[in-house]
Amino acid sequence: MNRRNFLQGAALAGLDAMFTCERTDAAAVGPNDNIKVTKIESFVLKNSWVFVKISTDAGVTGWGEMLKDDAKACAAGALEVGNYLIGQDPCRVVHHWQAIHRGAFYRGGPVKTAISSGIDQALWDIKGKVYGVPVYKLLGGPTRDRMRVYGTVSEKTGVNAMKVGLRGTARSPFKYNEGAKFVDEVVERFKALREKMGKGVDIGVEFHGAIQPPTAMSLIKALEPYQPWFYEEIAQALNVDVMAEMAKKTHVPIATGERIFTKWGFREILEKRAATILQPDICYAGGITELKIIAGMAEAYYTPIAPHNPQGPCSLAASLQIDAAVPNFLIQERGDNEYTDLLKKPLPPVKDGYRPLLTDPGLGITIDEDKLMAQVGEPRPYRTAYDTDDGSVVDW
Repeated sequence: MNRRNFLQGAALAGLDAMFTCERTDAAAVGPNDNIKVTKIESFVLKNSWVFVKISTDAGVTGWGEMLKDDAKACAAGALEVGNYLIGQDPCRVVHHWQAIHRGAFYRGGPVKTAISSGIDQALWDIKGKVYGVPVYKLLGGPTRDRMRVYGTVSEKTGVNAMKVGLRGTARSPFKYNEGAKFVDEVVERFKALREKMGKGVDIGVEFHGAIQPPTAMSLIKALEPYQPWFYEEIAQALNVDVMAEMAKKTHVPIATGERIFTKWGFREILEKRAATILQPDICYAGGITELKIIAGMAEAYYTPIAPHNPQGPCSLAASLQIDAAVPNFLIQERGDNEYTDLLKKPLPPVKDGYRPLLTDPGLGITIDEDKLMAQVGEPRPYRTAYDTDDGSVVDW
């Protein structure tokens, strides 16, 4: 074969490959390329985590997470959005948030907003990969060099902040008005923890909206001498006035937000000063797009955000993108989790209690699809709790 024939053959082979091979390298796609959404998939894991995957004709994919309590409903709802989203440009992220939210006659609530949240994360993941940068750079960040996290206190990671639930000798507080003996039991346990950890560890207290207001007020006052870092969900956000009234009676900061959705839900919290730390969940409250707005609203009230995170790697990675981009970030819940069972490579390690900025494009993580598919299955059933004294239903 002479040189001319060789080059002609190579050129034809290259053209053939161009038209027959799918583009899978995100680096080959640029911001000015026209790409379209081709597919939406959702996956429910045995631990009730719900993932959504969005594919494009450029071979770039995005991942997000949604509400876990109504796992099957969220998974099905995400697929319904495909009727709108397939064929669209995935990089018009805010436009799609508005279209999905305002296209529904019944708006808001945990399931519908969770569907928007997961899809929003996946679209930002795609956009970051198309632009070749982590999402926080597209949001105007970073505003900091690293993010403080709380979880398991450890000398190895330097984490020095934690959160605990309240419990007496045999059970947690749930009665409408617990007696003095039980309140003392709860306080003694927290006092012992404070003495063990010392004042160098910040300890948040989780009420979880499961402690009735009369009992909550007794505990709020009794725990104050032991310097809790914050009180979380001292009342259900279904009645913000009750929470605001309780907040006025303590100098310990009140935190809330894991069961509040969209900017409209957090507006009332801020206006009534029902909390001074906001904990929006990126899988429930509206995704990256909405958390950026919520953080902006909170800044006007000198209120920091500490994103709620009881879920998986997309939840944490998306939260870290927001943490990096907003000026009023306080701390990230469960930010010390590595999620090595679902990722192709671990997150950058926590050092001195801080997580470094994620540097990979998009959300900054790569889901190991084989590992994820191995965990797909029936979600956990609904949980119920009862008062063993009389059999009545109680919060958990």
